[in-house]
Amino acid sequence: MPGELDQPQAGASHAGMVRQDSEVNGPWVPGGVRPKAGALGPRSWIQTVLEQVRDSPLQWVTPSEVAPVAVLAVQRYLLEDEPGDILPKPSRYGYDVTISDGVYQEKCCLHPRLNFLVSKNILRPGIKMRIFRVSCLYNEKRLGQGILCIDNIDCKEETLDTISLATPFRNSAHQEIPERPLRGGKSHYLALWNNEDPYGDIWLTNKQPEEYNFNNTKIISLAHLEMSWTKRTNYPALLVRIMYKSRLRYYGKPDKKMIEPYQTFLEVADSSGTVSVIMWNALCPEWYKCLRVGSVLLLQDYSVKKSFPFRLQPLPVDPQIKLISTMEVCLNLRDPPTNINIIPEGQVKPEWRLPKLNHRFITRSELDDIPEKQICDVVGVLVFVGRVQRLKKKEYGEDFWSYRWIHIADGTSEQPFIVKLFSTSQPEIFENICPMTYFMCTQLKVVRNNNQVPKLLYLTTTNESQIFIIGHRGQPYANDTKVKSFIHRIKTKTDSGEMKNTVIGGYYPYPPVPETFSKYSTSVKVQSLLTAISEVRKEIENLQYREQKRIAIQGIITIIKYVPHSSATGSSSASETVQNVNQPSTSQTAIKESQSQELDGKQHQDDGSVSCQTTCTSLSPPKKKRILQGPFAKLVPIPQPETSAQTRENIPDTPSIFQRRESASTGIKWKARKTLTHRWESQLWREKKFGLREHLCYRFVYPESIPRKFIFEHKNFLIQQYICQPAKYIAPEERPLKVSDFKSARSPGHFEVTILGLNHERAIDVAFLPLYCPEDIRTSQIDTLLTCMNYSCVYPQEVTDSERMPGTTALAGDIIKAVTELDRVHVICILDICNLGDNNVEVYIHKIYRPDNAP
Repeated sequence: MPGELDQPQAGASHAGMVRQDSEVNGPWVPGGVRPKAGALGPRSWIQTVLEQVRDSPLQWVTPSEVAPVAVLAVQRYLLEDEPGDILPKPSRYGYDVTISDGVYQEKCCLHPRLNFLVSKNILRPGIKMRIFRVSCLYNEKRLGQGILCIDNIDCKEETLDTISLATPFRNSAHQEIPERPLRGGKSHYLALWNNEDPYGDIWLTNKQPEEYNFNNTKIISLAHLEMSWTKRTNYPALLVRIMYKSRLRYYGKPDKKMIEPYQTFLEVADSSGTVSVIMWNALCPEWYKCLRVGSVLLLQDYSVKKSFPFRLQPLPVDPQIKLISTMEVCLNLRDPPTNINIIPEGQVKPEWRLPKLNHRFITRSELDDIPEKQICDVVGVLVFVGRVQRLKKKEYGEDFWSYRWIHIADGTSEQPFIVKLFSTSQPEIFENICPMTYFMCTQLKVVRNNNQVPKLLYLTTTNESQIFIIGHRGQPYANDTKVKSFIHRIKTKTDSGEMKNTVIGGYYPYPPVPETFSKYSTSVKVQSLLTAISEVRKEIENLQYREQKRIAIQGIITIIKYVPHSSATGSSSASETVQNVNQPSTSQTAIKESQSQELDGKQHQDDGSVSCQTTCTSLSPPKKKRILQGPFAKLVPIPQPETSAQTRENIPDTPSIFQRRESASTGIKWKARKTLTHRWESQLWREKKFGLREHLCYRFVYPESIPRKFIFEHKNFLIQQYICQPAKYIAPEERPLKVSDFKSARSPGHFEVTILGLNHERAIDVAFLPLYCPEDIRTSQIDTLLTCMNYSCVYPQEVTDSERMPGTTALAGDIIKAVTELDRVHVICILDICNLGDNNVEVYIHKIYRPDNAP
């Protein structure tokens, strides 16, 4: 079939205009395929591979030359069931990968068995990739549908500093708008990491209010419609105001042939009542981003049906307005084709008596008296913005919620609002919020448990929550009394502490677990309450990118060691400096044989103890990788096991009794006068460490896990570090930055803890990060390592820089002393595990229950 690979795709969604900028894309021909490179310029590796596939009778080929290509985009879509499918697909979703060889760009489909490379963020935009096998996939229902399919790859560790986006597509059809997946009949891509966010060119924003001539337009009230809808076939127009707008719901399934299977709810009202309006399918991409809470709509040619019995509507903004729950209004592109008009606010007449928005704002000082599950709105300044995390909707499903923890201060209390902010289908705000921003969120639900120690109190979003960045004109909250009061309070406040002590990103151990294990066991909803240490690896390998999970294990604490951060910069720990050599490479050849590789069982010495016999990788399939031990600090005089001279030489001195000296560049530094050791090892560990069947290493603290002081001048860079990987490559700033360049906001150090299994056959190394910084207001409700330690904050009072480091030394000694009391005692450890992507997994101790608190 010569030439088929060189033909543009057919299909209605590619009827849009083709970008034909000759300066950017070079010459092109009407067939959609650009002339072959090589005659006048460098040879295209993509073109060479396509020719090899075309000439191969097997329709697959191992390229004669394997050259690195740049990954420019990774885009997700729903796979469809195809005629002849016998076995179920390994995944509901497929991925298209856009690559560049420096001469051409090409959009390729990824073989489904390589999907795990995307789900763990190993295959991502901005990296080098080597392709070892490609095949040709044809759509027999269309002309010219030869697609390059990637079957086997190796993702390089290093990212690319610069990638030229001006490289033209070999097939000009791949750059048409709106973008369309290579396979199946879907007209659009999905957001890469969740299904709630609108993504791509099909989502319009150009619908504007227009003056409407109401002559000869018959309008019916909602109350009258409720009484008469079962007796009508044609319904008069509705004139209503949007009171609430829900997040998007994607209900696509491989066996359903819906082109754009979306649904959203609008709660609308007139003077007679409030009713739910459901917008279906293709109307969502056309109208969802254009409709705002507070807008006035004229709806014509809609349908009405009996309401779904199990859906709870939000309460009306005005208690005097009737809540109509017996019917729902449906808006469809057809059957019948709905006519929607946005009416300008200036054309709204008083005699229409449309209700006004009525927000339920509360202040932070009022929150303590608000009952559980109460709905409220809040406004304030963002003082902490956590990284985006993901939560599985179903235990064994592929779909995730995206969320992040934020803190909002409004000046009425020393405590902030703590908010678990799920994606509200507003990615343009959700992914770009940062500290020092005036922020508002509506329809939040109060979550509280006053019987728990520490008390549980935070807010979480609901299906109708909306988020706003204050300062946008025309927003529905602009004239609210409490919003005006907040803005006035912030502008007139002389103490700008909220702005000075702002934090972004990092590991955030919230919500806290109860004080006893019996209370914890009743508060969690999992199939198995306890996880065996032998099962921890599987739990971690099953984690996808940015997925965070909390598990409980039993064991015995056998080693605890304090590792300080750099006192000069406050930005990196010993683990940060060695994390690159300690972690397995992300470079993988995704072939079947690699799945049977065994982990390296070589042992290495670290302070006289046996290091991990297996790697800390969570990637499946595992790769052989040696664990190289980095330097670790010692801080307090505790009897230590004998170590070899070579081992002692590799352990650097770490300050514990400090001497102050000045520096013009960094101000205060600390210089060690005497070296002490903050490390304890039990006799049990000395007896058992050489006979372990498995030793898992997850003690590393990654730069991304350290909360950073927010610097407004670098806000774009910091925002990008703590959101999920974008689907398309974004060129970096001119000056390359690293997260570790920014000052830590939390602590001068962390602890590394070794937990031995009850059967003395397996052990796991994990980290513990106390929250130190007194200015970090997140410390107020976070419990710490052991119930015998009542440190909610390491520095309960304000301290100067000259006092801070010695105080840390004393605290580390106290914690280690407390742990020694648990020698040979069975404990229950609550662990937070998270996949940071690119093979990086963090495992942190959230809580340790002592035996008197365990059942």
